[in-house]
Amino acid sequence: MHVMKRAIVAVAAAALVPAFAAAQDAPLKIGVVSFLSGAAAGPFGVPARNGAEIMFEMLNAGKVPAPYATKGFGGAPLQMNLVDESGGTTVQVTEFRNMVQRDNVDLIIGYISSGSCLGIAPVAEELKKLTVFFDCGTPRIFEEKSYKYVFRTASTATMDSVGAALYVKDLKKGKIKTIAGLNQNYAWGQDSWKDFEASMKNLTPGVKVATSQMPKLFAGQYNAEISTILGAKADVVHSSFWDGDLEAFILQAGPRGLFKRSTVILTTGETAMYKLADRIPDGVVIGARGPYGPFAPDNELNQWFSKTFQDRYGVPPNYAAYQMAQAILGTKAAWERAQAANGGKRPDTDQVIAAFERLTFISPGGKVEMAIGGGHQAITETAYGVSRKVKGKMTVANVKRYPAEMVNPPDGVKAEDWIANGFKK
Repeated sequence: MHVMKRAIVAVAAAALVPAFAAAQDAPLKIGVVSFLSGAAAGPFGVPARNGAEIMFEMLNAGKVPAPYATKGFGGAPLQMNLVDESGGTTVQVTEFRNMVQRDNVDLIIGYISSGSCLGIAPVAEELKKLTVFFDCGTPRIFEEKSYKYVFRTASTATMDSVGAALYVKDLKKGKIKTIAGLNQNYAWGQDSWKDFEASMKNLTPGVKVATSQMPKLFAGQYNAEISTILGAKADVVHSSFWDGDLEAFILQAGPRGLFKRSTVILTTGETAMYKLADRIPDGVVIGARGPYGPFAPDNELNQWFSKTFQDRYGVPPNYAAYQMAQAILGTKAAWERAQAANGGKRPDTDQVIAAFERLTFISPGGKVEMAIGGGHQAITETAYGVSRKVKGKMTVANVKRYPAEMVNPPDGVKAEDWIANGFKK
């Protein structure tokens, strides 16, 4: 199916001014960025876009459950300016400038790739445009710099890696002598492996790294790396692969017996567990980058979101869809908090930023706290389980949940230092 590079659903609003718009009920034009083409579109970008479409439509109709039952953002209707994240960081920086300077968006919600976020954050600051990252897990965003206009409503890769290490230690009852990694050679993969390796060495003293393989992003073919990992005979294999790379790895590793030889951790495996159910054997450790999908809480908001999504698209929402919905609802919560503090009048950008900092809100994945990164970076609980087929359907078993404070560093402390110091608060 052909997907337009840019689908614009909107009319113009004011640009590059502190206030979003003069009229109380004037539409808010929101840039939404997700992969609409390329290897990341199917497993990540399109589900995220679908999640955005549901949230925009249902918020405008006032059909989202409490505490989000008000229409739009504080009564202001939402209009979507949809942009494809494909093309690399340079392309995305250009697209960001176009959204701000040509399309006159009021704010931007988006980005899956850590490379995109690292490139976009300083530009958002330069252009003074409120920007909410919904995924892109590298912890470097707020560890290396402070930002006024940038927020991220999902936890970082540190949570995934620490949670994975805690889970596999319990699963293997501490009997782990060697670990191996297969991760993409850019910020997300590098940070994921670094934190997992350090966590394992802290939790299981004496563990050795048998091999760490880091092919380039979107390489697609991993037979050489799989051969090396099989030869290393590691007890545990960690992979933070996502997008089409994750699917390719599963398809290539399964027939060669890697899942039988080692305990394999797929920190983003939830995005492939239904599509490739017949290729994932029982016992593979599955993550969803937080309490999403099969790990989501049984609350009214999640029941509504998962049913609405499945009824419309015929598949359950994966974590990319959950995280997009979470970003939109977090932005709505901040907007309406600012509006209330402004006497019910439409807030300006600075007021929304002040309301967003240190905000706690509820999403279909449960409680979200903007607790670190100076109040600009979210933390959530996380969960892991192992793949298991029940009556031919893929599910997760032996699920364990880890509180947010257990798998995320304290505010102002770098993940690397926190792990090295034994996860001390």
